[in-house]
Amino acid sequence: MDDSEYEKISKKKPTYPIQPFLSKYLSDYNRNALIPVFYDDLLRFSGAIEVYDESGEDTLWVRVYYPEHERTTIDKDLKKVYSILHGDGSDTSVPFLNIDAVDYCTFGNSKPFRIKVRNILNDNYTYMYVKKADASRVYGLELEHLLSPNRINFLVYKETLIEDHISGIPGDTFIESGLDSCSIRTQKQIAKEFVKFNERCIVRLLGDMRAYNYVIVPTHDFDQVRYRIRAIDFDQQCYEGRLRVYMPQFLKENNQYVQMVHNNLQPESIEQYKQEERSTIAKRILLGKKRIRELINCMLEDRISSDEKIIQLKKDLFDYTKDAAFKKCNCMGEILETAFKYVIRHYQDVNSLKDIKY
Repeated sequence: MDDSEYEKISKKKPTYPIQPFLSKYLSDYNRNALIPVFYDDLLRFSGAIEVYDESGEDTLWVRVYYPEHERTTIDKDLKKVYSILHGDGSDTSVPFLNIDAVDYCTFGNSKPFRIKVRNILNDNYTYMYVKKADASRVYGLELEHLLSPNRINFLVYKETLIEDHISGIPGDTFIESGLDSCSIRTQKQIAKEFVKFNERCIVRLLGDMRAYNYVIVPTHDFDQVRYRIRAIDFDQQCYEGRLRVYMPQFLKENNQYVQMVHNNLQPESIEQYKQEERSTIAKRILLGKKRIRELINCMLEDRISSDEKIIQLKKDLFDYTKDAAFKKCNCMGEILETAFKYVIRHYQDVNSLKDIKY
């Protein structure tokens, strides 16, 4: 493909507020929590320096510093947030935590803060992220938790979103570190995972999965290493109008993964993996039908995209599926609901679903 054939992402996506009905949903499922520090509090830094990687390349993150009289309070509050995110919110672990760094990223829509938290007893450290709460992203995180093989840990309070770190090797870094030099067996496995990842994104309408917006997760299993692909950016959940934006295969940053699929998998295998993934998603929808129904109800009331994009997406989905139900959709919630119905209808026993309403 030349560049003109690849899909382009909207340069700037607006931030959509958390509406009361979504806030209630989050409270019902323990995603809402009273936290002592807000995103805007962290914006009051007094200075910053660039952060470079091991190769001396600019990471697009800056390490921020706060006035001395504020730093103590911010450190204490961030430790408390970590305790709420990972425990019961008590102060018992706070004395054993240290905030090693607060980094700020000016690249992308969410402009997150990355907090490095270290346990001083064993010197282990991890990260968490503080972002401005955006309804699109919250829907994306929740759908990832419910419909993917992964679990997501996050909290929302008013206009602040706290996210746990998702470990893995960024997809673009994995390419640069020698994707082509992987063994044939590894290439076939990654190709299979990319096909399934691509299908997950289409079904649940998660867009903008360029290589730096997902990670490759290696897992040692007896005599081999298995790989999974996990999304780490959810800003473009049900936002874009063009269906191909929800297909990682059409994003040029993923070209090497797409080529790996073509080089290592037969068309019959690709179709098999796509069907397997859709069937798995259908089972997850049915298994969590109450919670998913409540989440969809929130999306039906919410506005997380423009009329123009909604019209474009429902047209593209009709062309893709030939399901006339997409033509009747008036919002992104209805489009996603119709997509779920389509998956269930085509990949499960219809007779066993006749009493289930969506």
